[in-house]
Parts: sequence; structure tokens; C-alpha cells
Amino acid sequence: MSEHDARPAADPARERTPAGEPHQAAQTDGAQVSTDTTPAATPEAAIPELVIISGMSGAGRSTAAKCLEDLGWFVVDNLPPALIPTMVELGARSQGNVARIAVVVDVRGRRFFDNLRESLADLDSRGVTRRIVFLESSDEALVRRFESVRRPHPLQGDGRIVDGIAAERELLRELRGDADLVIDTSSLNVHELRAKMDAQFAGDEEPELRATVMSFGFKYGLPVDADLVADMRFLPNPHWVPELRPFTGVNEEVAAYVFNQPGAKEFLDRYAELLRLIAAGYRREGKRYVTIAIGCTGGKHRSVAMSEKLAARLAAEGVETVVVHRDMGRE
Repeated sequence: MSEHDARPAADPARERTPAGEPHQAAQTDGAQVSTDTTPAATPEAAIPELVIISGMSGAGRSTAAKCLEDLGWFVVDNLPPALIPTMVELGARSQGNVARIAVVVDVRGRRFFDNLRESLADLDSRGVTRRIVFLESSDEALVRRFESVRRPHPLQGDGRIVDGIAAERELLRELRGDADLVIDTSSLNVHELRAKMDAQFAGDEEPELRATVMSFGFKYGLPVDADLVADMRFLPNPHWVPELRPFTGVNEEVAAYVFNQPGAKEFLDRYAELLRLIAAGYRREGKRYVTIAIGCTGGKHRSVAMSEKLAARLAAEGVETVVVHRDMGRE
């Protein structure tokens, strides 16, 4: 008779786990010692929130990362893009200790960029909530910053700083287009950049949509970080009214003058309606940030007045809104 056939029908040393899986218990001086090595059930891992910080060299990536670190984010600098999914997986295993991860990447080669694109696709397939913050700056500002620290641009090689900037801008073009938030740091100092990051990430709860309504003057150039641009130069300019010229669009008399002009109130109503439609689409696509630029000639009267009214409309509809008057006071 085989050893298997000799086994008792009811083996006292054999038990079942609550899940119904058998495990073997050893006999030691009449006592049963469980040898089950099946790991205990663990709660489902929470996937960390992820922010990817990228952009032009010299545009403030390190400052943005430091700001998130101060806000309690787990920040990893210069992580190879192929390792981003692994970093998220490790954060998910941390039992909630790493709930928010920020990764700083710079794209300096085609294969490097391909790895980033593959990693983003992997994250999307896992349902990871991820956002891309892109730091932008003008060529003039970047050249000035590199010259001030007497360092070469990482991509300039044997050429000039502007050659390296042009090469990097071309490599980053697609990533910039995919960014959820673009911040132009051309005219920002360190403290102003930190304030912008705080405004976007310091809240306890992530709102559905954040909007920045920015007034500007066309004569100073278009804001490069604007998602939408509207032109108020179809309205009469308070600059040519002597008693209004010294004031700005935040002044009640100036605002009243602007909105008493034909088409001003109609524009506000219809543009706000259009923004409701756009905002709904942004939410569906997972875009959480929008910069709406409102321009006039000098960025002092018409664009300021319209920006204030439009921001109030958006805030009343539940959109967290920040108003920035880029060029007010430059004259």
C-alpha cells in the first residue's frame, strides 16, 4: 500500500484558511504550529497623484520643484522617464505615506523623449492622475540667465547659447503642447514663480478647474502661456478721455465707461457662455488649468476692466479663478 493510500481520511494536522485554501500544520509535542506562508490580505494600494515638471533649461524647473517639496510633495529630480511608472508603483506600496509625487524631467535627446511618451501612455493605461507643468521663458530671458551664471546651455555643444535654446525648444515642442499648465517665467522672479505654484497646488482639495484670467497689452507682446486670447481693442479707449487716463480698469469710473460702450456687455455675456462650453470640454479631457488672456493696447484700461468682470463670472459659476494684470503699471 502506498504512503498516499495510508493517509487517514480526516487528517487532524490539516486545516483550512478562512478563504478555503488548505495549509499544513506541523505537530510539535502535541501542539499544532502553523507553517502557512500565505501573506495576509492587504488593502488595495492607493495610486499617488503625479505631477511631471519639465520645460526649458533656465526657466525655473528647480524652483517649481522646491515649491512642491515645501507643500509636502515627494519630489524626485532628474528621474529617467522610463522609471516614472516604477516610482508611482513604489508610492502606491507606501501605505499612503507617499500620496503625491512630483518628478522633474528634462528632455535632451530623442530616445529620452520617446521613453517619456511611453511612460505617459503606461500611466494613462493604469488610470494614474497625472499632470504636466511646463516652464516656459523667452529666448532673451534664458540667454540673460545663462550669461549671468556663466554656464553653457546643456545642448549648445560648440555653438552659442541661442543654438542650444533653439534645439531644446524644438525637442520640447510636443511636450509643451501636451502640458496641463504652462507658466511663462520670462518676467517672473523666484518669489513670483513660487506664488504661481502655490496658487495652483496649495489647496487641500483639487478643484475641477482652475482659471487664470490675465489682462495684457498687445504692445508688450502676447502672453506665451495663454490658452485663449480675446482682443478688447474693438472698444473705445479710455486713454483718450483726459479724466480717465491716469486711472486703470479696476477704477469704477473706468469700468463704467468701458461697459457703457456698445458691444461690451454683449461680449462679456457671450464670451462667458463660450467659456462654459470650453470648460466642460476641458473637464472631460482631464485638463485642470486654463489661462485666458484679455488684451488691449496697453493693458491698462479695457483689458483690465473686462478681466475683472469675467473673473467674477467664472468664480460665481464655481471655477477657482485668479486674476493677473500683467502690464498694468508699466506705463
